[in-house]
Amino acid sequence: MSQPKTRLPIIFILITLILDAIGIGLILPVMPDLIRDIEGVGLSDAAIWGGILATSFAVMQFLCGPLVGNLSDRYGRRPVLLISLATMALDYVVMALAGSIWLLFAARIVGGITAATQATAGAFIADISPPERKAARFGLVGATFGIGFVLGPLIGGFLGELGPRAPFWAAAALATANLIFGYFVLPETVTDRIRRPFDWRRANPLGAFREMGRLPGVRPLLTLFFLYECAMFIYPAIWAYFTQYRFGWSTGTIGISLALFGIGIAAVQGGLIRVILRVLGERGTVWYGLSYNFLAFLIIGFVDNSAAILLMTPLLALGAVVTPAILGLMSKAADDNQQGELQGAISSTRSVAMILSPIAMTQIFAAFTREGAPLVLPGAPFLLAAGLMIACALVFVARADTRAPA
Repeated sequence: MSQPKTRLPIIFILITLILDAIGIGLILPVMPDLIRDIEGVGLSDAAIWGGILATSFAVMQFLCGPLVGNLSDRYGRRPVLLISLATMALDYVVMALAGSIWLLFAARIVGGITAATQATAGAFIADISPPERKAARFGLVGATFGIGFVLGPLIGGFLGELGPRAPFWAAAALATANLIFGYFVLPETVTDRIRRPFDWRRANPLGAFREMGRLPGVRPLLTLFFLYECAMFIYPAIWAYFTQYRFGWSTGTIGISLALFGIGIAAVQGGLIRVILRVLGERGTVWYGLSYNFLAFLIIGFVDNSAAILLMTPLLALGAVVTPAILGLMSKAADDNQQGELQGAISSTRSVAMILSPIAMTQIFAAFTREGAPLVLPGAPFLLAAGLMIACALVFVARADTRAPA
């Protein structure tokens, strides 16, 4: 396709990916109030349901990512993307109208399936991009998550002041508008030359785990990566419940704090990480990040000053340097012909962390905040996250003892 013909389809794809990210951030500030409104329960029990809903969303994303991608190889990118957007819009309407927790649960399952369209969107970008433009365009794709995670909490937080269901009506309207836009501008890129039959073996999301046995040099780092991701998912899993319980924050304040965190992440990942890696190297960056996050989790776990925590929120992102450093070490530890296997293992490991962390963190929060708890400690999940930083450090030390330094 020529440049003028690809501009509008690319804009549509980027908007679609931003909406996927917005959908994740949108519900974070209002989910505690929505669950309490539906179930009539306290914040502790609402957190338990929040963990179940987040885990169900992550499970469906994990299971359906390869499935949706393979369906697009067989039936085309256009129908898969447009049907997913239509389903997403309907899903937001269902969440806005949900009168029972089970209907909300079903909507989160459907939402996880529609959010799995990232593989199809990436395939579309690959289809229409010449080799010399692929990297730059995939860079734009990577930036969409940061944009969406900043916008999502802001939209969810401010509209949440009108009621816990208002953000979902806004999200449904955005998805519908993008669906109409895509209907008119999105071409089909799967031709008979590249179309391939659907194969369930290629749609198996567990396939990457079989490959880990062929990556002995990176298995300790994958273990470290898993523990670290479990700890860092505490922010989307528990932040809204924790800050509402500890500080009485409104949905608007929660949205602002999450957006500030997203801006901090974008600044660190977009520029500061290069400086830190250049000065400290990959191993030094891992040690710095683990130490910084350990101290941050301890502070959040015990400090009860609302203003101090809000001001500290963007600074929390200064510890978000461990993942790039670990990925660099793993890439060096794997052979050149194992890089594809490594990326599959990394993706699967992150997905499992996204599944397990929300359910664990919300259960711990509920246990230490519910009425009659022997010890009231809303910061307990953050203390667990601090402990996971120690576990990461022990794994890193053990690896250094058994291998030559990277």
